[in-house]
Amino acid sequence: MTKSEIRKTHLAAQKSFTTDERNEKSEQIASNFFQKFDLSKINCLHCFIAIEKFGEIDTALIYKRIWRDFPHIRTLVPRVNFETGELENVRFTANSLLKENIWQIREPIDGEVIAAKNIDLVLVPLSGFDEKGFRAGYGKGFYDKFLINCRADCLKIGLNYFAPIEEIADIQNFDVKLDFCVTPEKVWEFAHTAIGAAID
Repeated sequence: MTKSEIRKTHLAAQKSFTTDERNEKSEQIASNFFQKFDLSKINCLHCFIAIEKFGEIDTALIYKRIWRDFPHIRTLVPRVNFETGELENVRFTANSLLKENIWQIREPIDGEVIAAKNIDLVLVPLSGFDEKGFRAGYGKGFYDKFLINCRADCLKIGLNYFAPIEEIADIQNFDVKLDFCVTPEKVWEFAHTAIGAAID
């Protein structure tokens, strides 16, 4: 399958989930994430905010628990800089105010912007992934540009409703592999990283 085929198939499927189905799958993903990864040595974590119109995984189940149980972690979320065409990593707390951009994606109105090199773990949005750890995003390319600028030892963890396909047919040289992908059923592992302490 190509990236566009994965996007079409998986987005249609996740949009069709009932509220209860989405909530249940999101809770399973969050549970698997916290069971698998030791966050005690993570200092800076980037997490996407769910796009409601796409029926995306409810990441509030993750970042709100991090605020509660891991207060030492600086939590960041993406904000699109339309002048540069790149993502900014903005500090995100329970007091942050959000507004929708032109694509109906909620973003912080203000907050400290943190450089990608300071991030220890990225929770990556994706429409699907393959057995090698390559991902299909949503076609804008923002995360491809962002992940290239992260440190080599930064954990790149996808969150997805679906099991991997065998192979994405149209992988490009600039595509960055995931280290792991968390689904409702299990955590898929693709590579060992320098932050071994972050893995239970």
